[in-house]
Formats: sequence, C-alpha cells, structure tokens
Amino acid sequence: MTTIYLVRHAEAEGNLYRRIHGWYDSLITENGFAQIKALEERFRDIPVDAVWSSDLYRTKTTARAIYVPKGLELHTDPGLREINLGEWEDVTWGQARHDFLEELTRFDTDDPTWQAPNGENFHQLGDRLVETVLRIADMYPGQTVAMFSHGMAIRQLLSRVRELPEAEWPTVPHGDNTAVSKLFCDGGKLSIEYELDNSHLPESISTHARQSWWRKDGKKKPDINLRYRPVDWEREKDLYLEARRDAWTCTHGKDVPFDGDDFLRDAESCLARTPWGVTLALTGDSLAGVLQLDTARGQEDGAGYIPFCYITPQRRGQGLGVQLIGQAVSVFRPMGRDRLRLRCAPYNQRAQQFYRKYGFYKVGEEANSRVPLDILEKYIGYER
Repeated sequence: MTTIYLVRHAEAEGNLYRRIHGWYDSLITENGFAQIKALEERFRDIPVDAVWSSDLYRTKTTARAIYVPKGLELHTDPGLREINLGEWEDVTWGQARHDFLEELTRFDTDDPTWQAPNGENFHQLGDRLVETVLRIADMYPGQTVAMFSHGMAIRQLLSRVRELPEAEWPTVPHGDNTAVSKLFCDGGKLSIEYELDNSHLPESISTHARQSWWRKDGKKKPDINLRYRPVDWEREKDLYLEARRDAWTCTHGKDVPFDGDDFLRDAESCLARTPWGVTLALTGDSLAGVLQLDTARGQEDGAGYIPFCYITPQRRGQGLGVQLIGQAVSVFRPMGRDRLRLRCAPYNQRAQQFYRKYGFYKVGEEANSRVPLDILEKYIGYER
C-alpha cells in the first residue's frame, strides 16, 4: 500500500488577481510564501519518501515545503496539472462573467458537458489525474509520496475516488490553498483518510478566510471581479483627467497645482504605443478604476512602468486595487518584463502600505519631480 499526501498549491496570482489560470504559469503570492512555511511546519515530523508535482511553477514552488527540508529530489509530471482552460486562460473572472455568463455558470456548477474552447472537459481532467496518481503511486509500494496539484484537478480526483455520479460532483468542497488530502493506494484502488484539510493555516494567511465565493453555508457574498477595456480617448479623456485630478488632490492636497495638460500629454504618449496605455477597470459596466501603462519607460532594464493606478472613491476599501496590479502583470509579462515599477509619494501612507503588502519595495527616488516621489518595484519573473 502507498500513502499519498495530495496538496493544493499555495496562493498564486490567479487566486489574488482574480484571473482564470489553468495551464497559465502563474507565480506564488507574498501570502502564498507564508502558507508554504506553514505547510513545511505541518510536515516537519511526517516521513515522506518522494515528492511529485505538476510541472507548473506554482506547484513546484509549493513543493519546496517538503522536498527541500527533507533533502529529496523534486519530480514533475504534467499529468498533475490543472484543467486546461484553453481560450479562457488569463481572462479575468469579471470578463468571463460579462462575455460568456452561461458557459461560466456551467463551469461553476461542474456541468459534465462543459468544455473551454480549445481546452479540456471535466471527464478528461479526472481521467488524467487518476491515471497519473495511480502510475506514480505504483512506483512507491509501501512508501509515502507527496503530490502537488491544483484545485479543480484535486476535486475531480476526489470525485472519482468517492465514485460520485456526475450530479454529485458539486458536493466536493473547494480546497483552500495548501489544503492537504491523505489517500491510500492499494492494488490499484484509491481510498481517502481525510480530504482538503487546511488546519495548518492560521486565519490570517488562509486564502479562503478572505473570500466567500466558495461558501455553501448562507454566508456567501458576491465576488467583485474586474474586467478591462482600453479607454475611448476621444469620448473619455475627461474621465481620465478627473481621475488624475482626484488622485492628485487626495495625495498632495489642493495647494499643490495640478497640471492636467501634462498628464494628458503623458497618457497620449502611452496610448500611441499600445491601446492598453490607458485602461478602464469595470465592474459590470460601471467604472471602478483606471490603469495607465507605459511600455517604453523601463524597457531597457526589463521593467514595466505604471504611471497611474487608480480606484474610484466609491470602490475604495473593497480590495480591488490588487486586481489592477494583476492586469499590469498580464500585459507586461508577455513582453518579457520581469518587474513592475511605479512612483508613490512617501507621505501617501495608504498607498505605500498597499504596495508593500503586494511585494513592492523602494529602489530609489524620482529626480527633478515637482513633489517627492519614491520609485517602487515588484519582481514578476520566474526565479526568486
């Protein structure tokens, strides 16, 4: 008999930025690294003979919790990957809800007939996971193996082990990041001792503790997931200017003159290089924020520059700002940029605290600026 610890990856960019990540190779968040430390402590005195993970970065990074302190080799197998979401990959959940609500509803309810365009369906996912887990377990008779996989993949595997009919697939809970399931494999048959246990996570770092979309106890609240579109400059430049004016006044006060023409010229320069130079963030069809991206500044040293990151007054305090950071990552990473860079007034304590929380740190100060500005940077590459 083989003992299997099946572990979901730590919190990753898709969980934080509210983007659809199946085979998209996302990174672990700052909070995710705290979860990995907690997972390492959980397994400190548990013997493990081998460690396997999917070949995606977020599972390989999470697997460090076990294979590094135990001095083991990490093996990878693409069969442990998340569901392939095809044309949905890296789309925001807000965009998916706006563009294909019916298909998203079928996905959310584990409809066995659902399939993402050019992606996998749930049957294909379950078949792949069962085959992979059995094949790996067969290599370690009488031993203990830790396997690192993904949320939907683990749910489908557990459905198969429970021998649930399709109609009961939705009864399998959504596991927290780093949740652990303990299984046994004996004679090619899998059984469960416990599933999706996150007892090693204090509430302060649990992803599920900060979210409610997964609840089935009457405490579920609507998700606020953003979608994005390029600004229509001729119709909406005044909207951009008012957002700039509000941000300037909130940060520097009314006594420091606001130069709207300079900001308009800067935005037009960004838009000349990409239609995403000024992006509107929307909840449904309502404005929630503005994101400006400069694809030229910082290019020489691999940085993507963010001149403006703004949430409207009525949407502040709802945790949406980090989703704008995710949109910047989604634009700049395919360009080969491995860091984000922006400016922030040192006395804007709310913004400084926000950026520190999500991995930005001070690397310098802006020269020849009318107001004091720190230069902050966040690493978004694949080596840490």
